[in-house]
Amino acid sequence: MRKYVERGTCRARESDYDMSRIEETFKRLSKGNRKALVGFLVAGDPDLERSERDCRMALENGVDVLELGVPFSDPTADGPVIQAAGQRSLAAGTTVATVLALAKRLRRDFETPIVLFGYVNPFFNYGYEKLAKDAAAAGVDAFLVVDLPFEESGEFRVHLDAVGLDFISLIAPTTPDARLGKILKEARGFVYYIMVKGVTGARAGVAEDVAGHLVRLKNHTHLPVAAGFGVSNGNQAREAARHADGVVVGSALVKAAAENRLVPLIREIRQALDCKEK
Repeated sequence: MRKYVERGTCRARESDYDMSRIEETFKRLSKGNRKALVGFLVAGDPDLERSERDCRMALENGVDVLELGVPFSDPTADGPVIQAAGQRSLAAGTTVATVLALAKRLRRDFETPIVLFGYVNPFFNYGYEKLAKDAAAAGVDAFLVVDLPFEESGEFRVHLDAVGLDFISLIAPTTPDARLGKILKEARGFVYYIMVKGVTGARAGVAEDVAGHLVRLKNHTHLPVAAGFGVSNGNQAREAARHADGVVVGSALVKAAAENRLVPLIREIRQALDCKEK
């Protein structure tokens, strides 16, 4: 466990006694034999006012960890749904600073962990040290940088560590055992397992080899593992969560938010995750 000192609305790691919000959330769910719903929404889509309303609805209706997507002009890991959402957000004037302000407003009313999900270019331009400090002050809990390889992440991670923020690691089906061990040794918070090759977006079903990969991954880490890329409904969420500690739902939520059906989809997935198998 980790000890933290209060810094505004955040907690910074000091030693090893108190748990982070992410650890507390996964531990609480595990005790109740429940799986985590990690929900992704693009901050500022289609504008900050609507985006904040969608985030609040997500947090009020079953999302256990909120991933706030920071829009970027060249989102190479994202499919058409999230790309379009990012373009709408950028057109509305969303910046790293306005995303941090959004996170700070959400933190005033919710204890749910918040992860900033994005690409390295906007974060690097903002400045790693300043970003880490500003994110901690806003109540952010972690970062996930989809295009920052583990081998090049040290400069950013050192600043996150200094203020008690986690750097969420991504693991793919193609990650070899040797590299897997190196990544997981430095992993914090939870591990994001990418179930499929390619970009984000809904799939017809869960890949057949997911179970084997998740068992292998769980043998390498004590951290909770959340499986994502392709989960779009309750049935897929339940299947993906069989061997994971939670699921990540992104494109489906972004699409549902744009179509004014965000709450029903979250409730469907929440119910499926909470349904005890006979």
